[in-house]
Amino acid sequence: MSDLRIRIGILTISDRASRGEREDESGPLIERLVSQSLHCAIEKKAIVPDVREEIASILINWADALKLGLILTTGGTGFSPRDITPEATRDVIEREAPGLAEAMRAQGIAKTPHAMLSRAVAGIRGHTLIINLPGSPKAVKEGLEVIMPALPHAVSILRGGGNSEHEYHQHTG
Repeated sequence: MSDLRIRIGILTISDRASRGEREDESGPLIERLVSQSLHCAIEKKAIVPDVREEIASILINWADALKLGLILTTGGTGFSPRDITPEATRDVIEREAPGLAEAMRAQGIAKTPHAMLSRAVAGIRGHTLIINLPGSPKAVKEGLEVIMPALPHAVSILRGGGNSEHEYHQHTG
């Protein structure tokens, strides 16, 4: 299984962190959590401002040129006028994967009604799964705990390693 490591990119979206005015806590937290729980290699990390074209450009490069299996973004998913991560993600994905974002929101709503304000999306570009996570470390941790068990299977399917419809029905009867 050593050759089946998930190649991951972590993209922090924050005006202040990109200018060095605030420490990025969520990006390093994502790295720690996925490194502990997934058979993976963190291949790319970056911090960018809330600029739609810049976010989209990195997502395209990491998916198409670097062929990463999974890209996790953090930040820019709320209601602030500068929060445009979901729009930038929709600009580049070919198919949405709504169950991932729905699962994170459902888990979050059990803890705080503010979780329903998350506009995070998840989707597929080529063979890459792109998932928006919130910007707060607490919400990142809670969201990853929910979706992490499904990520290896999701990435395997995108690599051509299984039929998700068939396997879903096997597990659900």
